[in-house]
This record gives sequence, structure tokens and C-alpha cells, in this order.
Amino acid sequence: MGMTIKEHMTELLSLPKEIVLNLPQVILTGSGEVSIENYKNIIEYTDSQIRINTNSGILLIIGQELRLKQITAEHVTVTGNIIKLEFKR
Repeated sequence: MGMTIKEHMTELLSLPKEIVLNLPQVILTGSGEVSIENYKNIIEYTDSQIRINTNSGILLIIGQELRLKQITAEHVTVTGNIIKLEFKR
């Protein structure tokens, strides 16, 4: 699959892809916290499963005692016993 002009320019200029291409940045801290930047919306939220819509697809977080710790327009932080992260396109 070829790169778009925007992707190619991002590579050439060494710009952060997550900002220029509006890609999600997912940061997992141990098994107790995950932070997602550049998300669209929260599709589903239970204490065992959270689905978050991003420009790259749906991020599925599976775990136990999951909680939304922080939510802003650009950032969401989930805490709990995180068992699995999965992207679905």
C-alpha cells in the first residue's frame, strides 16, 4: 500500500505522525492505565469493556474494574486491570 503525499511529507520532515495525520497515540502504563490521544468518541463503556472510535479504527480495551479517569476533547485515560488492547478497522 503506497504512502499518501501527507504521509510522505511527514516522513521527510520528521514530523510527529500522530499530530499531522491525526492518528491515535496509545500509551499503556503497566497493566493499570492506558491513555489515548486523538480519539473521536467513546462507543461503549462498561466495567469490563471500553470501545473507543479513532481515525485508525476502533480501539477495544478489555479488563476488569475499568474506569474513565480523565476525558477531554483530545484525550481519554482508562484505569483498571487492563487485560487486552485490540484495534479493529
